[in-house]
Amino acid sequence: MTLPQLLLAALLLAALVTQAVLPKYRVLIVVGAAGLAVLAARLLGTVVPGGLLVAVPWDVLIILVSLGALSSVLAESRLFDRLAVAATRVSRGDPVRVTAVFAAVMYVVSGLVNNLTALLLVMPVQLVLFRLIGVERRYVAWSLGLVLVACNLGGAATPIGDFPAILMLGGGRMTFTDYLVRAGPATALIFLALLVVVLRIVRPARGIAADPLSTRISCVVIEAMHRRVLLRRRMVGPAAAILILMFAAWTLLPARYGVTPELVCWLGGAAALLISPRVGEDVVRRRFDAEAVLFLLAMFIMVLAVRSSGLFEALARALVETPLPIGLQLGLFLVIAGLATALFSAGPSMAALLEVADVLARELPGDVVYVGLALSVCAGSSCLLTAATAGPLAQALCERADLRNGLGEPIRFGFFEFLPVGLLSFILIEAGALAYAAWALYT
Repeated sequence: MTLPQLLLAALLLAALVTQAVLPKYRVLIVVGAAGLAVLAARLLGTVVPGGLLVAVPWDVLIILVSLGALSSVLAESRLFDRLAVAATRVSRGDPVRVTAVFAAVMYVVSGLVNNLTALLLVMPVQLVLFRLIGVERRYVAWSLGLVLVACNLGGAATPIGDFPAILMLGGGRMTFTDYLVRAGPATALIFLALLVVVLRIVRPARGIAADPLSTRISCVVIEAMHRRVLLRRRMVGPAAAILILMFAAWTLLPARYGVTPELVCWLGGAAALLISPRVGEDVVRRRFDAEAVLFLLAMFIMVLAVRSSGLFEALARALVETPLPIGLQLGLFLVIAGLATALFSAGPSMAALLEVADVLARELPGDVVYVGLALSVCAGSSCLLTAATAGPLAQALCERADLRNGLGEPIRFGFFEFLPVGLLSFILIEAGALAYAAWALYT
């Protein structure tokens, strides 16, 4: 390993570890480390002035911002509130059905819009339902944990559901249709397997008394609480139409027309904001997620600085040249990707791992490498509460709800409560990633 590779890799690793240990200061840590990485790369002679900024995947950031704007407009239309009430009605207040229905809702929604926005509006209704039907700590941990994992799987199911998939779409590594037809069925099968294991083997609702009258009253109370929350049809209709048109453009327009995914997102996001100019202006001024954009921009710069030293190329070559069958090489990479994501979270891990995956894709089918990587990153982000994108939000919402068990003791949802759910999810999703890679390689 050369001196530039050693120094830049050490800086990246130090930033990843520090931001994982001190998440409250993660933006400050990563931005500062990115500045140091640019300076180090320049002094070491691995890049020319301005070279890193030119290489930043701005198209990915445009997709993220545009989809965030569309999610905010859908949230303002009160669509998610009505979905939560509909989920309550379908579940009929039964603890087992509540677990299954809310997880299924979040799986579907997270494949289309920002899962943080959906979670912020749907989970409070689920928590109120918990309080009404009377629950215990084990049930809350498994039900909320399953919702978080469903968010991750739903996000990995489509090219616009979460950052790792968006990074592939924006970077041109896979087309929208190719990713959707491969990752969608795989994540759906993994989600169904996880749901069956939780409901049939773990059985978190075991021990909770089922009282038909109580559950019916709970549903009536939820609907009464949201009776005045009416769907804004003048917003949700056009927003849904825009989303459908964006899907049509991604899947039907030939590449020769030059209508790239980021251009579709830009036009779609702008059109969504113009549905209601007042709401659109409020979204731009007050709800623009500058923190996420700045964090990812800094991460891209650090990863590009390390790439300029040739380290990722060397690591990928070392992996390819190991005396292992090609399938085992890919399997080893996917397991490492899952473990790295569990430690450092999805965004930072995916930005670095894709550089290695790009080299592996020269020796292996690209769709196998990239979809397998997306599933492994999903496994890692589902392993620990700190690695899950929506983990801190779910923990805060649960604390705010002040849930209590039958003895009046507070019910917590934190790192250790989520851990059993996370470990089971990691095993099943990582196994799904390896199974997908084996099936795609050998069939």
